[in-house]
Amino acid sequence: MNDLEIGAAKRARRAYAFDDIAIVPSRRTRDPEEVSIDWQIDAYRFELPIVAAPMDSVMSPETAIALGHHGGLGVLNLEGLWTRYDDPSDLLSEVASLSGDAAVRRMQEIYAEPVKAELITERLREVRESGVTVAGSLSPQRTKEFAKTVVDAGVDMFVIRGTTVSAEHVSSQAEPLNLKEFIYELDVPVIVGGCATHQAALHLMRTGAAGVLVGFGGGAAHTTRTVLGISVPMASAVADVAAARRDYLDESGGRYVHVIADGSIGRSGDVAKAIACGADAVMVGSPFARAIDAPGQGFHWGSEAVHAELPRGERVEMERVGTLEEILFGPARVADGTMNLVGALRRSMATTGYTELKEFQRVEVVVQ
Repeated sequence: MNDLEIGAAKRARRAYAFDDIAIVPSRRTRDPEEVSIDWQIDAYRFELPIVAAPMDSVMSPETAIALGHHGGLGVLNLEGLWTRYDDPSDLLSEVASLSGDAAVRRMQEIYAEPVKAELITERLREVRESGVTVAGSLSPQRTKEFAKTVVDAGVDMFVIRGTTVSAEHVSSQAEPLNLKEFIYELDVPVIVGGCATHQAALHLMRTGAAGVLVGFGGGAAHTTRTVLGISVPMASAVADVAAARRDYLDESGGRYVHVIADGSIGRSGDVAKAIACGADAVMVGSPFARAIDAPGQGFHWGSEAVHAELPRGERVEMERVGTLEEILFGPARVADGTMNLVGALRRSMATTGYTELKEFQRVEVVVQ
């Protein structure tokens, strides 16, 4: 791809967001009922290629269990309100009632409460006893501190999630997390990210991760582009990381690392486009925040929004459109792609003639 000249001293390559591309129909169509959207990571098989983002506005133990019963994977934020407070219900209601800049200041205060190891154990126990796959998320900064607690609690899948996660973090202040060593010593599969480039993804895959999250600053509640000036459009990011997956498959002699798109998945069409660009699954935040039964009560925010020194997110008000089940399976009462994510993905695949997710990754796309 040819670089574009920004000025005499700087060149850049063109990158594309999901809104910049469209999926091309083919000569063959199928019935949506003939489409399979199952996917498997490590030993765990799911009926839906949908992972819920570990955000307090989206995932509580209750909603993680509900999504698991529906066939997806709910990931609990193990540094969130549910592991800081015995019962955060009143605090969630307070966050929903705040206005303007007061919301950021008050949320910083609420999240200043320390994370408690015993609550991590209790929350994961709640999910495990329901019979669904248990997944919890920590930031790279907290992984060393709480990893043993998480594993001892019986987690099935460990997620290390940050705005960006590298396999080569350099610090003169403290010994950084050695991802390769850490993953090697764990007995559970690890999903790690985000990343947004071929090289960064390849390095993460070499750590032994079972899956890599793709995304940087593209979520509905993120202001990373505004605050730090850093962002990568998701269509290009997913395609670049999918290429890294292919290269690592050859390099490793056949080890397949799953690519999970994490960011800018706002509507059902974005789910289809993410998989068309090479993702195996998508991590969803804002669509689930629209659920009537979401913990955020009509608001959506991520961990970046409550950073003590440099918030890089905001609390976003969301229109509540239906229950979690209706957002997944319909029936849709609106025509904007916020409901029936699963039905839309099936129909997109059927309209282009594909019956399997891995086949759909090869569908033709165009730049609009």
